[in-house]
Amino acid sequence: MACEQLWQFSQSYFQSVLDDHEYETHIRPIQSRVTEEGCLELVFPNQNIKRSFGTKYFAMLKQEVAASRPEFKAMKLRLVLEDDIAAPEIAEASAEASEEPPESTLNPNNCFDRWVSGNGNELAEAAAKQVSENPGVVYNPLVIYGDVGLGKTHLMQAIGHKIQEDNPDTRVCYVHSEQFVSEMIRALQQNAMEDFKERYRNCVLLLDDIQFFMKKVRSQEELFHTMNSLLDCRQQIVATSDRFPKDLDGLESRLRSRFSWGLTVGIEPPELETRVAILLSKAKLSGVRLPEDVAFFIADRIESNIRELEGALKRLIANASFLGQPITLAFTKQALRDMIDTEDKTVSVDSVLKAIAHYYKITIAEMTGNTRKRSVARPRQLAMYLAKTMSGVSLSHIGRLFGGRDHTTILHGCRNIEKLLKEDGVLRSDFDNLTRILLNH
Repeated sequence: MACEQLWQFSQSYFQSVLDDHEYETHIRPIQSRVTEEGCLELVFPNQNIKRSFGTKYFAMLKQEVAASRPEFKAMKLRLVLEDDIAAPEIAEASAEASEEPPESTLNPNNCFDRWVSGNGNELAEAAAKQVSENPGVVYNPLVIYGDVGLGKTHLMQAIGHKIQEDNPDTRVCYVHSEQFVSEMIRALQQNAMEDFKERYRNCVLLLDDIQFFMKKVRSQEELFHTMNSLLDCRQQIVATSDRFPKDLDGLESRLRSRFSWGLTVGIEPPELETRVAILLSKAKLSGVRLPEDVAFFIADRIESNIRELEGALKRLIANASFLGQPITLAFTKQALRDMIDTEDKTVSVDSVLKAIAHYYKITIAEMTGNTRKRSVARPRQLAMYLAKTMSGVSLSHIGRLFGGRDHTTILHGCRNIEKLLKEDGVLRSDFDNLTRILLNH
């Protein structure tokens, strides 16, 4: 049982730190079994995957176990090839089957129903939905670009799912650019280019990470002809990239031109509220109730990468499950201590002003000005109180930032808020929401 837990923990860990393509290529194919003597055997389908695990991923796993799960350190782990334990004919059949990847390898979780909208991805989402409803008609090709871990692959595969749902007979081919190049090289070696070309003709092509084609002249030529064939037949092409296609210097100008024929949309890092919504949504899908203060805490520490955000959540859930502990803020800080900065942050007065202005839909100028309207005066006093309790700066300094008020005015406003927090339930709710947003845990 303990051996099985070790491999479950290992899979959760690798899923949290590797991108989808790397995980699917190097970790997903590994099988596990427990021998009679209680040794955990990892069974590899081929020597390449075994070698990469032994030279790279095994060291990562040892370090993670030492840091967070020392009870696993004494367990025996053995790396074996499938050929070593399977009958020859079975091993041979398995190897042959692995030569031809499936045409569509869409992740069932990457659908529109599980996409969380936010200010940074609204345009990309709208374009993706239009393409999914009118493939080959509205924007062809559609290119989605942005930094690593912002959801480009999710959105692209959501298009594929929707097209397959509406048109079950349509071939949807999702392929990472690295896989496209590898297949082409294998086809050249085996004199099977016609079969390779046929695979990527007359289909909806979802092409991930086109920056991988940079400086690969022969692969770019084949991709150019593939795109021409698909576009001539009005077959939809969707591609992702880590930057705007025109900035891919190692990509031939004719390919950059083809990618610019349709629409290019970017995805920006999600704002705090969207990151929190993503965590709560992912936790719900996993059947776990995630406390809001925990979601705000993680979302504040991981600001720019959804994949890291999800990785932290997976690791937290795995640790809570293995140790039989409830997910609390204290447990989260302990479980993620070597992954993110778990120290409480000092909040600037400027951050308080911005948060209050956004929350109450007023301007910073109104807050620091002289108006005595209740709709401004109460938020102003709350801002003074939060600045005093969270920023660590003097009352005189806060007063200067609030339009030159003296420290006695700031102190009076803070005492008034302290009194009202005990009497006014609405204000108390506002205070709790704002402290979560500002992450004073």
